[in-house]
Amino acid sequence: MAEERGGAWFGFGFCGFGQALGSGCGSQSVASPEPLLAGVDVRRVSAGWSYTALVTRGGRVHLSGAARGEAGGCRDAWASERLLVLLRAGPGRGQGQEQGRGAELQAWAPGSALRGEPLWTQSLEPEAGAGAGALPLLPGARAFASPQPPWRRPLCPELRARRLELGAEHALLLAASGQVFSWGGGRHGQLGHGTLEAELEPRPLEALQGLPMAEVAAGGWHSVCVSDTGDIYVWGWNESGQLALPTRSLAEDGHTVTGEATGRSEDGSAGAEDVPVIAVQPFPALLDLPGGAEAAKASCGSRHTAVVTRTGELFTWGWGKYGQLGHRDTTSWDRPRLVGYFADKRLHVKTVTCGPWNTYVYAMERGES
Repeated sequence: MAEERGGAWFGFGFCGFGQALGSGCGSQSVASPEPLLAGVDVRRVSAGWSYTALVTRGGRVHLSGAARGEAGGCRDAWASERLLVLLRAGPGRGQGQEQGRGAELQAWAPGSALRGEPLWTQSLEPEAGAGAGALPLLPGARAFASPQPPWRRPLCPELRARRLELGAEHALLLAASGQVFSWGGGRHGQLGHGTLEAELEPRPLEALQGLPMAEVAAGGWHSVCVSDTGDIYVWGWNESGQLALPTRSLAEDGHTVTGEATGRSEDGSAGAEDVPVIAVQPFPALLDLPGGAEAAKASCGSRHTAVVTRTGELFTWGWGKYGQLGHRDTTSWDRPRLVGYFADKRLHVKTVTCGPWNTYVYAMERGES
């Protein structure tokens, strides 16, 4: 692993509401990674469509975009268009206290600028021995925050949730055992059960039984998970190539895996109508990264996907209209493509988090070999 010498956050993609996303330069988008907020030590980023929440290591939350404001005493934040959820230190507790103990959960209207009173608050005391993942999974791992009422939704204790991700219409849960569960809407195959039916309760993915997972990520209508051994599994909607499977819209533009899919060269001899395209993938499919790279982390936007490898590289694919793939253009891709910026700058990517139409990355300088 590269020597850690201090890192920085970078952003790219949609910033039409003035979100913190590099310089922005007053434009609608940023097509290449740019550093965020010089001098602000950002610990966590959560991005909605129209605004972004940045949480600093000092415990302050900064909102930028259509929602603006800031507040102190913040341990975590989760941004959605209808609701901003904050995990804050409870009364009489300082930032040095362990996360989740004496904490207070607050739900705010994003347009409130964090002034006045929150929509509701709840004191949290996790049960002994319970885990505490990042929002929207609540401390204690017995409930999660929802962007629609009821705002706090309980989870079955037997699930022993480690991580929870919410898509536009579905939810993914990673259990402590490494098993993946999904529920919600399934009309785009995003639940991974081999059908397009909805599920009212968490249901284990049978196709992944016996394969412990380390990461899950929910896009708008697609899903991704990373196994303990670094393999990637994808399923759901592929309209913009977000599953890295051939899609008709990109085949017509010449940006699909035509050669690999048809056995023909990409010299135009294979027309778009000859490409075997996949619109919906209703069960998990194994995805290989170029060069056999092993994945470490994954995140999904509305219709794009980003994966960090164990060697600190970043690959992105899917919808790229606003530069959210970070390839210095607005091209969409239905195959994994290395984000060259970080390799060129000799930066080791540590983590990635996607908003619906943008991407945020934390990277560190690589140590001397």
